[in-house]
Amino acid sequence: MALTKESTPLAVRLSIVLMVVSSVGLALLVISEASWRASGIGLSAAALAVAVTALGSGLLIRAIYAMQQSAEARRLSEEQFHQLVAGVADYAIYMLDREGRITTWNLGAERIKGYSAAEIVGQNFSRFFTPEDRAAGAPERALETAAREGRYEAESVRIRKDGTRFWANVVLNALYDASGSLRGFAKVTRDITERRRRQEALEQTQAELVQSQKMEGLGQLTGGIAHDFNNLLTVIQGSIDLIERRVRAGDQNVARYIEAARRGVDRAASLTQGLLAFARRQPLEPKPLNPNKLVAGMAELLRRTLGEGIAIQSILAGGLWWVSADRNQLESAILNIAINARDAMPDGGKLTIETANSFLDERYGAANEEVAPGDYVLIALSDTGCGMPADAQRKVFEPFYTTKAEGTGLGLSQVYGFVKQSNGHVKIYSEAGHGTTVKIYLPKLEGFIAAELASVARPVRGSTRQETILVVEDDADLRSFTMEMLRELGYRVLGAGDARSALQDLEREPAVDLLFTDVGLPDGVNGRQLADEAIRMRPEIRVLYTTGYARNAIVHHGRLDPGVELLPKPYTQPDLARRVREVLDRS
Repeated sequence: MALTKESTPLAVRLSIVLMVVSSVGLALLVISEASWRASGIGLSAAALAVAVTALGSGLLIRAIYAMQQSAEARRLSEEQFHQLVAGVADYAIYMLDREGRITTWNLGAERIKGYSAAEIVGQNFSRFFTPEDRAAGAPERALETAAREGRYEAESVRIRKDGTRFWANVVLNALYDASGSLRGFAKVTRDITERRRRQEALEQTQAELVQSQKMEGLGQLTGGIAHDFNNLLTVIQGSIDLIERRVRAGDQNVARYIEAARRGVDRAASLTQGLLAFARRQPLEPKPLNPNKLVAGMAELLRRTLGEGIAIQSILAGGLWWVSADRNQLESAILNIAINARDAMPDGGKLTIETANSFLDERYGAANEEVAPGDYVLIALSDTGCGMPADAQRKVFEPFYTTKAEGTGLGLSQVYGFVKQSNGHVKIYSEAGHGTTVKIYLPKLEGFIAAELASVARPVRGSTRQETILVVEDDADLRSFTMEMLRELGYRVLGAGDARSALQDLEREPAVDLLFTDVGLPDGVNGRQLADEAIRMRPEIRVLYTTGYARNAIVHHGRLDPGVELLPKPYTQPDLARRVREVLDRS
């Protein structure tokens, strides 16, 4: 039986003991042979000698057997350990000598790094570092740190055999012999690329959540400002309408002031509309429409707006799908983008408007997390202007961001808000000096048979039988002005400042044909709740809502609830007259 080095000293000692015991036994046996006949003691001595000899031999045999079992156990333990390390597939576990040369290689190292043991054993571990890290002396610093402190740990980029890079968590432990001399290093490497990707995605999601919360707060602020501002604008607009009709010809100054005031109202209305669009608080009225017809119908408007220096080309796809969108807002979005293109081409250029059916697949959705894969209609506007750098592209949809000397910075943010509110997607591609392309994707309208009804513009008409309208508006000036405009149109008009007063009017009045109510009302009862109670009391009553900022009461997911009729603020008398007649005449 072969003995290990560790068991040799013990075996020698046992052999000496056995020799001593055997010698004593042999001496006793000789004595017994000379005297056994003369005395009974001789027999006992002989027996004792045999017993002692046998005992010594047994001890030795048992000791040797125990050593054999211990050595076998150690051998099996070491073999199992090596098998365990060699079979680990998720971790690269290998040994280095003092200079960093690889001396062992496990299955995990082969899987992660790409090298077989035959290819890599004997090579220096520095080949796994990037060229930048090697040039900076990173491998040497890792060995020095491990030798000095006993351990080195880091997360950094490493290189596989095929040249691809991955994020690795590395641990380097120094190994010492009994005298304290450095023998080499034990190295463990784990591929953490996927973990870092998930971590970065989580951090991105958290950043987007924070941004979303900021935008939610901004949206609420925007909505509140827009609501009050639109009330003021409606009063101004209505007052201008009344003045304009009542002022007799000949006073040119008054006419000039009226025109200036009207321009101011239009600009302010555009500003609040932009704020609401960006904050996705505008009430959309999506209807089936053909984007090709809409783009073609804007041709004259775009030519007048962009001027003669900009050539406009339309490339409209055949068989284009229909979409469900708010026509006015889509036209406004296209016009906003076109105006930005014009400003990027001060010396003239070309604007190309293209439409196409498009499918955004799951891979595109993975790269743009807010995009649901599916069928979309693409409207793309490309210019030959100056383009924009990457940092400007990242901020181009932010509110109040502009590269122009003058402007609100709400143009593209308004486009962004409208498209998102329409469950669409907007993407911008640009390169400094090479123009810009803005792509709007709107969801395909499923199951729609393209059949447009010709829209006939109706003249503005007032009351034909003196219908009664109940106006509910908490702003006294706005309520008064609205009632006056309706009276001029021939309607009988009642007014209330809150829901409670309105319900009392409904109880007193025998016939109210139309409830014209603001959505936002004081004292905890909004316009929708008032309308529900009014319909319960008078099932035949018609309802027309108005608001400068609608949310939740009549608008959900950015769209008007089915059956809801709305006149947004600010409105003119023609707007009011047209919408009132449409609601009253609807069967």
